[in-house]
Amino acid sequence: MKKTQIIILAALVLVSTSLAFTFKSDEDEAAKEEVKELVLKAYVNGAFNELDVDAMRKGFHEDFAIYSPKGEAISKYPIKVWADGTAKRKANGYDASAEKNKWDHNFASVDVTGNAAQVKIELHNQGKHVYTDYLSLLKFDSGWRIVAKVYHQH
Repeated sequence: MKKTQIIILAALVLVSTSLAFTFKSDEDEAAKEEVKELVLKAYVNGAFNELDVDAMRKGFHEDFAIYSPKGEAISKYPIKVWADGTAKRKANGYDASAEKNKWDHNFASVDVTGNAAQVKIELHNQGKHVYTDYLSLLKFDSGWRIVAKVYHQH
């Protein structure tokens, strides 16, 4: 009798562990899709393809900055400056249909842990790999927002 109870208990533990893993995997996949959608809307299309400043302002946290090395110091390019410059480019006759303004992307990786995410995205222009970007995101009460970027220009 005890042997049967142990086998049943072991089976229940295995099933519950499997269900918990499946549920977590589904949550992780849903979060990854949310993150990818935000990056496409606010970053790839907002900042590059469509110059959609409203999408940028919604998708990027107001404290966002692009961080890059400047000698041994860190240079910060804040979202306000970037978004204002993007608005000026669009107002000055930006042609989204021009081949030189088409940016292709590849999600090299999307990693989500709870309310934090990291996206490695490769941007190509006219067939050339131009940037490899690392975007950091946090999930706030209002949803996911891009909070920082570091990059490599090829």
